[in-house]
Parts: sequence; C-alpha cells; structure tokens
Amino acid sequence: CTMPYLNHSSPSSFILTGIPGLEVAHFWIAFPFCTMYFTAVLGNITVLLMVMMEQNLHLPMFYFLSMLAAIDLVLTTSTMPKILSIFWFHSHEIVFEGCVVQMFFIHGFSAVESGVLLAMAFDRYLAICRPLHYSAILTSSTIAKLFLAAVVRGLGLMTPLTCMVSSLSYCGPRVIAHSYCEHMSVVKLACGDTRPNNIYGITAATVVVGSDSILITISYMLILRAVMGLSSKEARLKSFGTCSSHICVILLFYTPGLFSFYTQRWGQSIPPHLHILVADLYLLVPPMLNPLIYGMRAEPIRERVLNLV
Repeated sequence: CTMPYLNHSSPSSFILTGIPGLEVAHFWIAFPFCTMYFTAVLGNITVLLMVMMEQNLHLPMFYFLSMLAAIDLVLTTSTMPKILSIFWFHSHEIVFEGCVVQMFFIHGFSAVESGVLLAMAFDRYLAICRPLHYSAILTSSTIAKLFLAAVVRGLGLMTPLTCMVSSLSYCGPRVIAHSYCEHMSVVKLACGDTRPNNIYGITAATVVVGSDSILITISYMLILRAVMGLSSKEARLKSFGTCSSHICVILLFYTPGLFSFYTQRWGQSIPPHLHILVADLYLLVPPMLNPLIYGMRAEPIRERVLNLV
C-alpha cells in the first residue's frame, strides 16, 4: 500500500491532547515519566551490552532476554520522547505520516513482544520438561527462526491495519484524545465506514493474545505437572524459581495491555484520564521493570553489573 499525502481526505497533522482531564498536571507527571524512561533505556541497553560482550551469557535464555530488551527500547522510544514534549513543551502536533508510523511501531512491536514471551515459555518448558534434549532442540538457528517468526507475524499483522488507517477519510476534528497515536483513537476521527478497521483490529489482537496466552498456559501446565512430580522440595522450588521472572514479565505485559485495549472499545464508564494513564504506563513500566526483574534473577548479569558499580 502507499501512504497518502496531503489531500482533501487526510489531514496534514493531528493534535495529541496528552492525558485528558489532567492537563494542569502534565508538567509534573512528566518527571516520573522521564525517570522511568531513562531507567528503561539504561536497563535495556545494559542487558544488550552484557549479553553481547559476555561469552558465558551466550545461552538461549539470555538471547531471548536481549530480544525482549531490543523490543522494549523500540516501544518506549517510539512514544516517550513525544509524550514528554507534549507534557513539558506543549508540542501537541504530530504529522499524519508520523502518527501512522508511530502506530505501526506501537502495535506491531507489541505483537512481536508477545511472540517472544511465547518463545521464552517454550524455552522454560524445554529446560524443565526436556532437559536432556534442551541443547539439541534450542540451537542458535532455532532461536533465530523463532524470533524471525515473531517479527514476521507481528509486523505482518500490523501492515494491513496501517494501510487501512492510511486510506480512511478524515473530515472531522483532528484532535486525538490520547498521548500517542493508538489505533482506535485515530480511527474514531475518520468519517465513513470504519467497521473493517474495527473488525480487523479486534481480530488481529485476539489472534495474537489469544493464541499466545493459550500456548503459554499449556506450557506452564506441563511445567507444573513435571515440577510436582519431583521428589525433592528443594528441586521443586528451584524449578519454580527459574520460571518466576518470566511469569512476572508476562503479567506485566498482558494485564495493562488487555485493560487498555478493551477499555478503548467498550469501557465508556471508565474515566478517560485513567484509561490514557494506564495506556501510557503500559508502554513504560514493563520496559523499565523487565531488565530489573531478570537482572535480579540472572546471577551472571547481576554480578557483572555489581562489579562495574
């Protein structure tokens, strides 16, 4: 598809409001947002550098962790600089093409991250349920293929949605009641029939989240069965401990994401400022906490960071 440029049906730019209802507090809200963004960038870059430089970290679990760090950097950097410019400098305007590109990165890489979390669940399943076959199955080639599959699926599903948004006619107000270009917030400004966008958006999100969450649940059911079959309490606790970080990251990723997605469509009774605030934190808190969660649990990374300090 081709992205439309200036014409009678697509505006040259949109106006992002920030957090509706909390405009007077934007200046102060930006300080914790900036702190969390700086922490997320620093933490994820640290993880990437550690995995790249340390030979003893060239293992499947740390490869997946570096993928997660790279995706989180994309998600936060595609939104936070613009959000901070809105809060601090009242730079509310975003060009149409920039809005569509931001939307592509947000939704596309969120789907990619969901795929990586599924791959990490597969990694834990093999490590606990098939330890003798772990190295033979999860080779570097297999890991690369799993990541490529997550990228192709996530960005492939988002590409048609981006084209559909680009082809809509926008003849009404150009104010987006959001801090960034979220799909449904933009579609609400279009005139004409937007049902195809709504149907495709809901279907794509349900396919990604539904299939991944079901497969992750199945993986952990098999893990739980294998762990409960261990005779030693210490062995059971150790096995559960290796999964705790991944479970925390899954909950951090899916819980606010699902809340934001479904309240945007059917949560009319929820105050707009609460919904937008959760949507902002969804792209900020998990990328900030993921390196801390895994860094605290992964002894090689923790020791290397402490030595540097």
